Amino acid sequence: MRAMNESDRGGSATPAAPDPERIRALVRDLAEGREAALDGLYGALSGQLYGLALWRTASAEDAADVLQETFVRLVESRQRVAAARDPLAYIRRMVHRASIDVHRRRRRRREDSLDAVAFVEPEPSGDADQQLDARRASELLAELPPAQREAIYLRHYAACSFAEIGRATGVPTFTAASRYRLGIERLRKQLGVKS
Repeated sequence: MRAMNESDRGGSATPAAPDPERIRALVRDLAEGREAALDGLYGALSGQLYGLALWRTASAEDAADVLQETFVRLVESRQRVAAARDPLAYIRRMVHRASIDVHRRRRRRREDSLDAVAFVEPEPSGDADQQLDARRASELLAELPPAQREAIYLRHYAACSFAEIGRATGVPTFTAASRYRLGIERLRKQLGVKS
């Protein structure tokens, strides 16, 4: 598996939504012992999974640990993942669980962990107003409960439907949609926008 670089970590561009059929084929290949499939999965999913882990943990270091742990778990449980109805949702659920595990292992949270992570990256244009907007958006998103922040991330940055969000986080579709809507409402209130 190759080392993580800045383009894997999301950068300012939104990662393209992975093709579920390609992921299903790669998982099937991995289950059949084709080692190259792991590189294919890493290439197709690492950016999005790292972003999801970053939103869950609010720590670049923890997100990298979650990504590594997820791929280890993926190899260890490749037969179960291949048998899953939706392997991509199964893998996202693995990220969710690994994030919880990392959080539990590091219960004592660093005070500055959210300050160090920009949830919204400004475009590289160097526009001061855009950088200020991105910083403010990151601050507002950091104030949301993790479940709401995760739902917003999966909806906007990972292009997931509410059903996919529900499967990835292990909650009913209605709950996933509610978390998203509550998060958006909170953001609107913080910004002073009337619905």
